[in-house]
Amino acid sequence: MKLAASTLDALGNEVGVPTYDRTAVTPGIVHFGVGGFHRAHQAMYLDRLMGDGKALDWGIVGVGVLPQDRRMADVMSAQDCLYTLVVKHPDGTLEPRVIGSIVDYLFAPDDPNAVLARMVDPATRIVSLTITEGGYHVNQVTGELDASDPSLAADLEPGATPGSAFGFIVEALARRRAAGVPPFTVMSCDNIPGNGHVARKMLSSFARLKDPEIAAFLETEVRFPNCMVDRITPVTTDADREALAERFGVEDGWPVVCEPFTQWVLEDDFGLGRPSYEDVGVQIVEDVEPYELMKLRLLNASHQALCYLGYLAGYRYAHEVCQDKLFVDFLLGYMDNEGTPTLPPVPGVDLDRYKHQLIERFANPEVRDTLARLCAESSDRIPKWLLPVVREQLAADREIKRSVLVVASWARYAEGTDEQGDPIEVVDRLRDKLVERAQHNTDDPLVFVSDPDLFGDLASDERFVTQYKAALKSLHEIGARATLEAL
Repeated sequence: MKLAASTLDALGNEVGVPTYDRTAVTPGIVHFGVGGFHRAHQAMYLDRLMGDGKALDWGIVGVGVLPQDRRMADVMSAQDCLYTLVVKHPDGTLEPRVIGSIVDYLFAPDDPNAVLARMVDPATRIVSLTITEGGYHVNQVTGELDASDPSLAADLEPGATPGSAFGFIVEALARRRAAGVPPFTVMSCDNIPGNGHVARKMLSSFARLKDPEIAAFLETEVRFPNCMVDRITPVTTDADREALAERFGVEDGWPVVCEPFTQWVLEDDFGLGRPSYEDVGVQIVEDVEPYELMKLRLLNASHQALCYLGYLAGYRYAHEVCQDKLFVDFLLGYMDNEGTPTLPPVPGVDLDRYKHQLIERFANPEVRDTLARLCAESSDRIPKWLLPVVREQLAADREIKRSVLVVASWARYAEGTDEQGDPIEVVDRLRDKLVERAQHNTDDPLVFVSDPDLFGDLASDERFVTQYKAALKSLHEIGARATLEAL
């Protein structure tokens, strides 16, 4: 059965479907970056609310600005913006549910004015973002806007039609201001420390280059709540599509698969109201930072700790790595001795239980999260998630050996061949620069970490350098597994 509004009633009882009248749902949120995570997380929470008869005026209009978003536009159009969210339990149970909270999808390159019209509409009260860590154009060392990206440069031309998320947001705010419409709230849902603060800073820097008056308006009038988001959502595979069709009779062009666990911690800072997210399990708090640091430095940094070493050792999935006691001991050692000492108290959280729960989540064999996914875009991840731990531990004269080994394993992975001599497909916006540097690792062991744009001045820290060189040498001479055993 092809998934569409007209076929919902014909789906079997094993598939959950919207119990609310989707024709009664009106848009209230414009979302940039409709990928797997958004559909497994924010859209899912809203669907739950709508199932309780609430938030029917908070429907989501998705927006794609990148060329590769055309495929999502085609699938959404063919399926009336419906999709199946499949929760994969560790025992092999699949729990499919059709999500109906997205009511429209706009492919910006085809009709940028339609996107602007929707954003300027007074009904739009929130513009949310899952545009990846790199989508905020932050220079990793200075923390300032890197305006060199071609999409930003094009949007800064006088009279330019927007092409980037930043361009659309600033132009829409300018038009709302001119029309006397109060500004929407910008809600970042990306894995960045202080994501609301970062969104405010980068957008205001961009606006200052384009129109200082709008920049001043953005800085004083627009709300940017911080939040922490968590749900492991691997890339959808053809096998996932086939399983949904064969076991449940649903033909879905782009279903989403995810783990059972989900968490959203959100700061209550909205200018024009918000859905009652707390009614469906979202934690509304005054200060997100402790939860955010917990997640970034334990979960996200642990993903980096397992992915390069695991890949070099011959594994290809996260669950394979986390069913290996050697790797589990390494991950818990990192979390206990290096990640946790950098964290402030986290209200209401048992950190020891949280860390062991992370290992259980990573070890879920049904999720089949690929190491290749976790190894991608490292230049946007390691500087934000792991290097702050290294710096804090160095400043306090505490242990850094596991964190340093992770950095060395990234450098070894970026060489582009594994321990069997097979090619590695390095996926990173800085791929060419990273690979070129990494291929000189043997003759200049500090070449990789001497990039100030990624590592700042770490290459001049004697303690870091000594341990890094030893770790990289070990990876080259005896390989990842033996290096872990020695550690």
